[in-house]
Parts: sequence; C-alpha cells; structure tokens
Amino acid sequence: MHTSVRWLNRYLEPADLTPDEAEHTLTFLGFPIESRETLPDGDTRLDVELTSNRGDCLCHFGLAREIAAATGRRLLPPKSMEPARDPTSAAKVTSVDNQLAKSGGCPRFTTRVIRGVKIGPSPAWLAQALESIGHRPINNVVDASNFVLFELGQPSHTFDMKKLAGERIIVRDARAGETLVALDGRKHTLAAGDMVVADSSKAVGLAGIIGGLDTSVTNATTEVLLEAATWDPVRVRRTARRLEIRTDASHRYERIVDARGVEDASLRIARLIVELAGGNLLDGVVDAAAALAAPTTIRLRAQRCRDLLGVDVPTDAMVKALTALGIGVERHKESSDEVLRCTIPHHRPDLGREVDLIEEVGRVHGFDKIRTTPAVSVNLAMRQPPEWGVRERAMEELSRALTGAGFYETVTFTFQSREHAEPYLRPGQRLLRVEEARRKDDPFLRPSLIPSLLTCRRANQDAGANPEGGVRLFETASTFSEEDDGKKLGRRTLERRTLSLLADARGPSRLEALQDAVRLVRGAIECAARALGGSEARVECQPVAPPVPALREESCARILLAGKEAGWLATLLGPSRIWGLETPAVGAEIDLMPLIGLYPPKAGARALPRFPAAWRDLSLVVDEKQPWARFDEVISALALPNLEGREFVGVFRGKQIGQGRKSVTLRLVFRHPERTLRNEEVDDHVGRAVERLSAELKAELRGPVSQPAG
Repeated sequence: MHTSVRWLNRYLEPADLTPDEAEHTLTFLGFPIESRETLPDGDTRLDVELTSNRGDCLCHFGLAREIAAATGRRLLPPKSMEPARDPTSAAKVTSVDNQLAKSGGCPRFTTRVIRGVKIGPSPAWLAQALESIGHRPINNVVDASNFVLFELGQPSHTFDMKKLAGERIIVRDARAGETLVALDGRKHTLAAGDMVVADSSKAVGLAGIIGGLDTSVTNATTEVLLEAATWDPVRVRRTARRLEIRTDASHRYERIVDARGVEDASLRIARLIVELAGGNLLDGVVDAAAALAAPTTIRLRAQRCRDLLGVDVPTDAMVKALTALGIGVERHKESSDEVLRCTIPHHRPDLGREVDLIEEVGRVHGFDKIRTTPAVSVNLAMRQPPEWGVRERAMEELSRALTGAGFYETVTFTFQSREHAEPYLRPGQRLLRVEEARRKDDPFLRPSLIPSLLTCRRANQDAGANPEGGVRLFETASTFSEEDDGKKLGRRTLERRTLSLLADARGPSRLEALQDAVRLVRGAIECAARALGGSEARVECQPVAPPVPALREESCARILLAGKEAGWLATLLGPSRIWGLETPAVGAEIDLMPLIGLYPPKAGARALPRFPAAWRDLSLVVDEKQPWARFDEVISALALPNLEGREFVGVFRGKQIGQGRKSVTLRLVFRHPERTLRNEEVDDHVGRAVERLSAELKAELRGPVSQPAG
C-alpha cells in the first residue's frame, strides 16, 4: 500500500514522524517497506507490504494507530462529528431493499442524501494528499469519498440522485446476462452470483467493486446519494477476478470491512462533502442491515503471555500495548494469575484467540527484545522409504552427467497455451484445462516439456545468448494429459515424470547441423544412461513414425532402454514458425522412472589386455534407410571369434555414392587373450562379416579394407 508520511502525521501527536522513523517502526511491527520515494513537495511515499489478514492497515489511520502504539505518540482520530442537517427534510430515498442481508452478501447498506452541492476541483490540500499516494484527483465530491477510503479504509460510492430511476435502491443478485457500463468505460456482462446495487429499472453499480458510468457524479450534479456498505469478501473477490476488475474498494472488501465501522465512516464522508462542495445533508439515514455482531471478548492470561514470549513483560505493559491498539482491556485476578478480558474492536477481525493477543503484545513490545537460542539440537529420524534416497542420488548423478555434456537445467511453468501444447499430444489423449483466471492465456497443463524448453530458448534468444555450440537445455518434471478409460467416469488423468532435452542445430548446412544435433542429444542420453547404469547400460534408437505431430517424420526415432521403449528423439517442427527461433532444434523426451531405475551403476573390473588388438575399418554402401542398428544386429549374430567390439565411425553421402544411398564406415576390433592375432586370421573373420552384411543388407564394400595406424 502506498502511504504518505505527511498524511500519517495528521493522526499523530506530536506530528514529528520522519520517513526514517516510519520505515524503521513499521518494519519492526511486521510491515516491511518495499520501496521509498521522496516527492517533489518534500513528502515521502512508502510502499508498505501488508499481509492479507491486516485489512485494518490498508489506510493511513490504521498504520498511524500501529505507529502510535509502538512509539508512545498520541493517536488523533479524524473529525467525525455530524455536519449540519436540514431538519425539514428526510432522505429522498425512502427505502432500501437489501435482499442480500440475510444471506451475508451485504451485511450493511447505508445511504445519505446531500442536496445543493456544487461540483468543482478539490482544494490543494486534498489534491496533494491523493497525489502523494499516486491517486488522481477527480472532483471535490468523488475525492472526499476517496480520501476517506485511504484514511479509514471504508470504501463508499456517490451517485447522482437525479440519474437514479425511482426513489428506491435494491441490493440484489445480478441476473444472468445483465450488463453494466462501469466507471472504467467497459461494458461488463454479469453472471448469476454477482452482486449489484440497482435502482427501480437497472443495475447502477457492481457491489463492492465499481460504480456505474450512467449514474456517476459530473459537473452538472447537484444532488448526491452517498452509499457506504460492506459486502461478502468471497463473492466480491470471485466477481472481481472473473471480470478482471481490480479496484481499491474491492481490494479492501476482499480483506473484510466490518459492518460496525460503516456509520462513522459515512458521517466522515458526508462532513467532507458538505465542507468541500456545500449543500445540505438531509435529515435521516437509511440503514438496511442484518443484526450487527456483538463485540468479541478473549481471555488473556498474563503469565501465559510471558511464558510464550519468553520475556518478562509486566502486566501493565501488556495493558498499555493492547489499549494503544484499540483493544478494550479489563484486569481480573484469578487464583494466582492476572487475567485480561479483552474486547476486540471491529477493525481487528483477525484477532480470535489468546495467542493472537500474545502476538500483538510481542509486536508492540518488540520482537527484537525476545531472546533467541543460538542453536537448537534436533534429532532427525529417517522415516522415508530407502528407495527415496536412491532416487535422489540418481537425480543428482543425472544432472551431473547432462551438465557435463554442456546442457543447462531449467525450471519452467507447468502451464502452456493450446497452440504450444496440442502438437505434443499423443493420439487418443486430450489436454487438461485449469479454470484459473490468472492463466487465461495458457490454461492447459503441459503434455510435454519440450514447449517449455522452446519458450525458455526464445527468452535466451531475446537476451542475446549465443554460446559456442548453441544453447542446450534439459528439465525433469511431470507432464499431464487425459484419455478415455472406457468406464463409467469416461476419462482418466495421465501423469508422467519425464526428462526432456533440447539442443540447437548449428552447422555449415542445415542437414549437417541437424545430423550433428541428433548425435549430440543421443550422446547425452547414452552418457546419462551409463552414468546411472554403468558401462553396460544399453540405449538404442530405432526409426519410427512420429508419436506426436510436432516431430519431423524423416528424423524421428524411438529410444529403448534395456530393450524397452522409453521415449523419442527427433528434429522438431515449429521452432521458427511458432516460437520465432532463428535456429532449428532437436529434442528428446524420455520416461524418467525407467532411466533412474538403472541406478546404481553396475561396475566391473578386469585385467588389462596382455596382447595388442587388431582392427579393421569397413566402408559399406547401403540403402539410405538402413539404420546402424541393423549392422550391429548382423555382426552380433555372426558371433565372430575374438571379436572384442564394433564401433560406428561415420557416414558419407555424395554424388559418387548415388541418390538414396550412403556409405557407412564401421570398425571391427579383434583381440586374443593368449597371443597376438595374425593378419590372415583377422582377414578371414572380416571377410565373413562382409559376406553376411552383403547378403542381409545388400551392402557393397567401398574400397579395400583398411587398418588404422597404431
């Protein structure tokens, strides 16, 4: 809340509160200062942070009360004496039909009439006060209402009486589809459950939020109807959020404005209007209210207060602190202890228990005076299942492996727009929507983490991030969707913990860039799998039709962990069109639980080889669609003697190879445990491999078999 130090001094004696003292005092009372600004006229504006249960401090008088209690100053209430009345006339509005009183929608609704006002600019002191908290002056009548709003925390509204139809005000529920043009100039369509103030023909105000434009006070107004009321906080908040209207009035009503304070505030506003705009206050007030609540009384045990605070606060000091906050206190003796019977004022609905009063004593006495123990001895018992600790260690190892591969971990929002989320839905699944006003633009729970990573990548691009090798991101989080379950309920929610990776594709040509990025992401996945499961952890990639529409068909593969499908790897559609990215991207998404289920890694040890290895490189021309996995399968099925390993070396495409074909180079490594292999032994095994590859894959040997140097 924006607060003027000069304005606070109106209610303090002596009126010598400085900005430094105000900031220090409010901070130690539990109201930290978010910002401080010196104004051109010498005043200081403080932005005071308030908790939602302290609606009483959403006004200058409420904060002045707190400062007076803490500093010992005298609190000066604003003048609330009744202005002169016209005893010959009763209020023109002879009745108010408060249809919401019994249900609690409008516990109290009051009206007063001031006749003969002259609308004009506000005096300098009033305009200066409103401007000091960033509020624009409008005219003397409206400004008087706003001044009391920021002075006492009581919202009100002024109507032009001559624009009201009939002599009757109706406080009622809105009719579904009913419309209201509000003071903000917008036409709002109301729903059943909204509360309105209406005349005999139509709604003229949205209860607790904003008035109607048609009945607003203008320069031609001579007769004013002053409304002061209080409303159900929940209904005000629901309507304000649905219609996206945030006003100073709704902010206060959402935090409870007690019905017992309405009358004094109404008189204060009427007095200011008569002083500033002239006119006569008509005799009488229309007060449509349910029975007002009786004051709450709470017993406070003096010794209990001392025990809980850990400070020997004298009972007299407790009485002084509570009285300064406006709490009525009566002292009584019960057995060996003193008991304070405290009557809670209407402006403190947050006080309901003895411990609440003890906290108030502690705040005013000073929490900085309460001793703190330097160290607390705590014995922690491990009660979580043992596998939880294993999972935590696996997640740490996963992060280490991926960051070591050059990837940065992200934490992104769970919500996405339909445009971003829908292309990542699997067939038969639907998006999960959250009805949340704050998520109007992105109301869907994400079915994939990739759109979140692309959004993060766009933020990096906008910030000029351009690291060598491109941006690489990963995240572990839950994804959500729903599908039909074939049962009575008709649907079930799907939640999966996933790991997603995203990498820029950069290179001399688009094709080479995408190929390099695919290898990079696949290598990162293999690195992570081996970090979690050991060197024997097996990751396979097999070409497959895209499981979701956002993937390119020609470069999509399913990922298998230990022979079971766990996710996908592909180049992505849409990074440039939807996200505006300048660089193509490759992504992968893997079920997280099978991956961390590999942990802990299986380690083994073996003696170093005593004899050198012999290896051969084979370059074989095959059809473009033949994957490396088929080479691996064929050679594995041969069970060649002394074959220690097989490795993919590279791939070549060019005119000399032919359209739709490629040259794949692989390396076969042989080693005998007891002696050095002869060349003819190795050549015989290599020949068998070439024959089988030729038969199975229609592979053609390109050039002679080569043995690398070394």
